[in-house]
Amino acid sequence: MPRPIIIDTDPGIDDAVAILLALAAPELDVRGLVAVAGNVALATTQRNACALVELAGRPDIPVFGGCPRPLGGAAPDAAHVHGDAGIGGLVLPPPTAPLQRQHGVHWLIETLRAAPPAGLTLCALGPLTNIAVALVMAPEIAAGIGELVIMGGGTRGNITPAAEFNIHCDPQAAAIVFECGLPITLVPLDVTEAVLGTPERIAPLAALGTRCGAAVAALLAPRGRDRPPVPMHDACVIAYLLAPELFHASEARVAVETRGALTAGMTVIERSGRGGRPANARVLDRVDADGLFRLLAAQVASLS
Repeated sequence: MPRPIIIDTDPGIDDAVAILLALAAPELDVRGLVAVAGNVALATTQRNACALVELAGRPDIPVFGGCPRPLGGAAPDAAHVHGDAGIGGLVLPPPTAPLQRQHGVHWLIETLRAAPPAGLTLCALGPLTNIAVALVMAPEIAAGIGELVIMGGGTRGNITPAAEFNIHCDPQAAAIVFECGLPITLVPLDVTEAVLGTPERIAPLAALGTRCGAAVAALLAPRGRDRPPVPMHDACVIAYLLAPELFHASEARVAVETRGALTAGMTVIERSGRGGRPANARVLDRVDADGLFRLLAAQVASLS
């Protein structure tokens, strides 16, 4: 029986790859996408989410708009990485499938309230604003979440020396989520930065000869001769659900710094137990990157 999941996302180049991988996988039942401001503004992440479900031939999957800014500040922006349209050099036609009228946070609450105990997996590919707001508004929805898989954090940063982008965008939201008691799996930069879209890894996707294969290859292609290979940050979340044997994990206590002038958004990952507090997350620490790209090509081959 396919695993039911909800994807909370800010597409985003790597979000787009993750969404297409999830929609390609028969092992997953994607119940809906909720957009959040992050890599680009909410209006753009909403549009990209709608366009991606259409590209994958799944306009039946509802897309909801969520929070337009983080809890504690102005809306983030990484257009310098993802492009003004949010999806790099990939050009998609304007979506015809409409954005749902219901607010994404309200839909999350309604859906999780109706879920059986631990019945849904929640995949967080962007800032944790929507999820934190939902948990504050309706703490009882935690009972419907079997696992929350988060791309974020790490022992180093990529937006500041200490902080990874998703956590740095809304550290207050991240702190709420990590203290809520949910079963959390964290997919940090320590893993995702090893999963690079090299020419050798992209070639089998381009060779599929399909719209979606070409789209993933275009998303992962470096934009410019001097640009480094694109890391597959968010696609690691979906790959972990499909093939956990590609990863190694350990239990840890994860806390989020919310105020430090130099460390806001830092994830403090304590594996030794010296802090005296129990683990609150499973943290991935190794990945078979070549195996992950083989998985991606095999799954995307099922899309047109």
